[in-house]
Amino acid sequence: MTNLAISATGLKKSYRDKHGEKVVLDGIDLSVPEGTIFSLLGPNGAGKTTTVQILSTLIAADAGTVQVAGFDLARQADDVRGAIGVTGQYSAVDKLLTGEENLLLMADLKHLPRKEGRRKAAELLERFDLVEAARKPASTYSGGMQRRLDLAMTLVGDPRLIFLDEPSTGLDPRSRRGMWQIVRELVASGVTIFLTTQYLEEADQLADNIALLDHGRLIAQGTADELKRLIPGGHVSLRFGDDDALKEALDALGRGFVDPSDDDRLTLQVPSDGGVASLRELLARLDAAGIEPADLSVHTPDLDDVFLTLTGDQQKETTR
Repeated sequence: MTNLAISATGLKKSYRDKHGEKVVLDGIDLSVPEGTIFSLLGPNGAGKTTTVQILSTLIAADAGTVQVAGFDLARQADDVRGAIGVTGQYSAVDKLLTGEENLLLMADLKHLPRKEGRRKAAELLERFDLVEAARKPASTYSGGMQRRLDLAMTLVGDPRLIFLDEPSTGLDPRSRRGMWQIVRELVASGVTIFLTTQYLEEADQLADNIALLDHGRLIAQGTADELKRLIPGGHVSLRFGDDDALKEALDALGRGFVDPSDDDRLTLQVPSDGGVASLRELLARLDAAGIEPADLSVHTPDLDDVFLTLTGDQQKETTR
């Protein structure tokens, strides 16, 4: 049985403002296996930040039962804090200090013995490729270096679970991919990552499982591929060597249309959810008719399509 880093049932949170009570989380359930990357997506105001604040002990839920890193969130909050790390969208790096000093400060806050703190700082500077810049003020670091240092500071306490909020915001493509590699290496070492991001490609690249939150409710959960198959637009492209083969395939399949973007008009597009079963059925039909395409490719909607379709492509009022 897979151990869970996070298990939440019936999580609720409301706020009261001048307009009355506003429900931010309306009974959500989450299960995050250990050693995986879980991504929570949603429009502004959907409740992502509130969820992270509750799970990381910053605010209390109104209702629901939650276990984080094996501890009951309501009764063992101190144990939860000792097991997690939080890297926010806005860097916690003190830019007046050097990279090394930032890490040593974090070691002091974690009450590590001085010798152990220095050893840990040196190890993290090496791991995050910051040795040459270790004694330079963090204000001189590039955006990518500051994000690496920020994550390194989170790792001083050896957390088993890390909440990453917008980890690559403002980074150039090269730095972003470098951050992705660091995240993958952390998970390979057994760390669990709870990721919130506005870059849907980031969730697609990294997450083992994704949940889509909208108006305080989870409206979809699954792997990236499973979510992509929830909406229409997927198809299989079959390219043939001549007109006769294409017409025979169309007769055998009973569905599809010639790709209008193909100048040779030798590519057939067949609607499909991209799943293994539907692809197997399609190939079996072609095989039974003695038809073999010259090329085959599967096209599914991307996460942007999923996001816009399931959330209605609406502008939401930004709340907490």
